[in-house]
Amino acid sequence: MFSNSGNFTTTIATYLLTAGWGTTTSLSSGKDVYIHYSAQEFVQAFHKDKRSKAAVMYVEPGGYYEKDLQIEKPMVTCIVGRWKARLTRACGHAGAIAGEGDNALAKEKWFMRKFGVDAIYTPDNPVCSAKGAVVTNIAHVPEAMSAVMAKNGVNPDFEPRGNLSLKCWLAGKTAVNLPPELDINPVEAIAPYNEQIALMKRQVGAVLPRENMKDASGASMMDPKTQVSRLHGTSILDCATRSYEANLVMSLIREYPDQNGRALANVILNAFVNQNNQPGLAAADASRAAGNAPNLVLTAALTALGPRSAQRAKEVCDALVELFGLSGLQDATDATFNVSPLLKKADAKVFLSEKACPDGEMILKALDARGVESVFVRFLKELAEKNELHIDAQALLAAACCHLAWKPLMRKRLTLTTIRSMPLHFLIHSTLVGASVPASEQKKDTFRGVPVQELTSSWEFTETAFLAQVGKKPTHEELLDFSILLGLVSTNGPGTISAQGAKGAVSSDGPEAPERVQINKAYIGFLTHSGFAHGGNGFEAMAFLIDQFRESGLKNPGDPAHKLDLKAMAVKYAKEYKAYKVKAKAEGNLSYAKIPCVNHPVFKNKDVNIDPREDFVRDLFKKKRAYNIFLEFYHELVNALYETGVSKNVYCVNIDAVIASILLKMLWTPFMDGEFSEEFMESAAFSVFLYARVIGSAAEIDDHINRGRNMDTRTAASKCRYVG
Repeated sequence: MFSNSGNFTTTIATYLLTAGWGTTTSLSSGKDVYIHYSAQEFVQAFHKDKRSKAAVMYVEPGGYYEKDLQIEKPMVTCIVGRWKARLTRACGHAGAIAGEGDNALAKEKWFMRKFGVDAIYTPDNPVCSAKGAVVTNIAHVPEAMSAVMAKNGVNPDFEPRGNLSLKCWLAGKTAVNLPPELDINPVEAIAPYNEQIALMKRQVGAVLPRENMKDASGASMMDPKTQVSRLHGTSILDCATRSYEANLVMSLIREYPDQNGRALANVILNAFVNQNNQPGLAAADASRAAGNAPNLVLTAALTALGPRSAQRAKEVCDALVELFGLSGLQDATDATFNVSPLLKKADAKVFLSEKACPDGEMILKALDARGVESVFVRFLKELAEKNELHIDAQALLAAACCHLAWKPLMRKRLTLTTIRSMPLHFLIHSTLVGASVPASEQKKDTFRGVPVQELTSSWEFTETAFLAQVGKKPTHEELLDFSILLGLVSTNGPGTISAQGAKGAVSSDGPEAPERVQINKAYIGFLTHSGFAHGGNGFEAMAFLIDQFRESGLKNPGDPAHKLDLKAMAVKYAKEYKAYKVKAKAEGNLSYAKIPCVNHPVFKNKDVNIDPREDFVRDLFKKKRAYNIFLEFYHELVNALYETGVSKNVYCVNIDAVIASILLKMLWTPFMDGEFSEEFMESAAFSVFLYARVIGSAAEIDDHINRGRNMDTRTAASKCRYVG
């Protein structure tokens, strides 16, 4: 066997075993010899060895090693790499990319001339001579060698065994529809690999290697040039086009649920949002009464939501995974999947309750109302009917988590740790929204005046989150704006203060023993690392806009026919700000107030500067025919600042302006009608930030539990300094 590399390690074989040409020998008394030679030296050794009757040469593009070879014995040359000619940059090892002008097609011609043939050998076109043949598919080597040796009057010593076609031991085809020519059926591996593969196939879910996760994440990242963050590979710009509940689910299962999965998630999230008579709500109300900011109000609620809050759901999750893990179920919506054999194996007492559960009955009604199809829910129903027992809410929570996570779990994209912790994550998401509403607004069966059965049966969780803050069901346009807002703020990568808080809380518990990590404490880490500068600063822009429009007579911020001269308003303010800035500098005051949401340290120094995130949203509004007067005012303002000489170029309108504009548009009418105070507006802005950022925090928490090492977010003592 020969390669085209100048110096390389190889073995010269007398015969090709797969072609049925007898035994394999080499240059040294039946032992393989590994030495470094040039291609020409190998060919010379091959010619001088009396036992060697024929050879196979494997050739890659690049280099001229084979061009002047003198070949005296029969040879089949396999030439590969036609793809190289289509590349725009170098690819491969040195021997495959060296030289200019040479390529696979040229080498095919070299060897066709050497062998005196005019075509490539294929089973359908068996072109060869006594000197040799050229193939481009290694699977054709045995047949070509047989044909070449036949022309030399040499027949095989025995009948061929097998062939060189691809024989995969493993084939991952889950959820991929392949054409017949690519649909590979795996064969059983040789021992001992067959036993190892059998054990591996019994493994349910992924196993991730642990590493130091300080300032690192397997869930999120930010592009330093565009400032556009990604969550599990999805841009926040795309997150902005999805619903709140879809993004919450994606943060945990790493992909978006289908329509059926979204309906299931809406039922579960809404089923647990009502916090009536829950100790967490009492703690939240006490925190509110003490004057705490929204992040500490929600922190108080989560302290009462420890691991035992979802212990039963976790146990049912374990039992469902154990029962269904090797059942062959790939799609949890498969209406044809037969659960009967599993009903016989199941211990009904693990899955069901002896007492009726009103919340469980409410969830079942909601699932039926939405037409949700789930193998796991169907299993629980049939098991309950068979044993005359009841399905409780926690069992349905577990079934929903298994349903949503099943596909990525079977594809080994998720770990068992993730699916076991999902019930508590869902309870936390519901509690964060529920606890932001005072106890006076939550009754036994209603949430802010809306029956909980109605929420579970027909409301999106995005609508419920809007209800929690604004007190009413959003219009279609408000729902669009609110979803954009929540998606845009979902993450800013692992370097943010809030993400570091969540990751540090996980690290301090020791993720190498996942059972010990207190997930609610990790969310509290995110909450306590949010504040008036990180999360609560959105009100600054709202306050600025309120000052500009308070006396304008504006009724509807979404009506493009508002009759206000935005340019004149912007120029007036720009002139006033210029005078203020000049006076402040003359007085030596370099800490003068800056205009919120104007300019950005990354997007600057061009004649006209653009924040691509804000630009995306503004374009999205135009496509949806949605109008926001506050965002349009910001664009008039940056131009006015340039025209009046405040700035040397046109500043960008940054993404924070979008957030403030969307929030103020939703709250403007009740605020102007006196329903909301400025204090409420500030609290709402902060709360909505927390709703949004919990998406990215959930992903960071789960990722860190699965990947992190104990205490791996600490700063080394050598990097700390004393400044006293």
